[in-house]
Order: sequence, then C-alpha cells, then structure tokens
Amino acid sequence: MTPQTMNEAEELLVKALAGELEGDTFIQQLLEVTLFMPIYEKHQIGGLQPTTSDQAVPLTLDDDAGNKILILFTSPDRAKAFVRDFPGYGGGLLAEFKWIIEKVGVGYSISINPDHELGIDLEVGMLQNLH
Repeated sequence: MTPQTMNEAEELLVKALAGELEGDTFIQQLLEVTLFMPIYEKHQIGGLQPTTSDQAVPLTLDDDAGNKILILFTSPDRAKAFVRDFPGYGGGLLAEFKWIIEKVGVGYSISINPDHELGIDLEVGMLQNLH
C-alpha cells in the first residue's frame, strides 16, 4: 500500500523509493520542491524570533563515522515527533531544497523524514556536482 502523501515532495519520494526515478532525475526534481528545515531558536522569547537567517543553526546529527547529517522534512508536521527529542528545534523554515543546499553547503549527508516510511537518505557525494 502506498503511504499517504501530503505534498509534492512526498509524491517525489514515493516515486524514488519505488525505483521509478533515476538518481540524477530525482535529485534535479528534489531541488525544486519545498522542504522543512528545523532551526535552533536560542533566543526565543514569548513568540519573538530575533534569530536572523545569518545565525540560523539547522538540525544536524553525527553518524557513526563522525560525518554530519542535515535533517530535513517534507513538512513541519512530519518533523514534530522527531524534533521533540531536540529541545530548541521547535521552529524552522520552509524553503526550496536548492536554496537550503546553497545556504548550508554540500558537505553534509542529508536525511529527509528520518524514522518515517517516506524517508530517504542522500549520501554526501550525491550533491557534490550540483554547483
């Protein structure tokens, strides 16, 4: 049974996970969709968010080899359960994947919807040739 998709990004993931898209085609299409990036809010005061985009700290984890993994989601709803374990990451920003890569860089592996059936992991090398 196909999981319920909530947006264009998830429809793309379903196709990729089903083997219906070539890797390069998937990455090119993924660059155009909007993803949710949890952002650490260190100065959150009564709903105000004085954190500027220059200070935005995305949620990253380290894998067993010490590599950084950027955590992204197809929507804020998909992020809720996961970010509960990471205090300060309740908010975030919705942006085109292409913009996220431009801001964060390609030196990360990327996990989209970790711990979810509509999740996918991108190795650090898969994005190197995009610039």
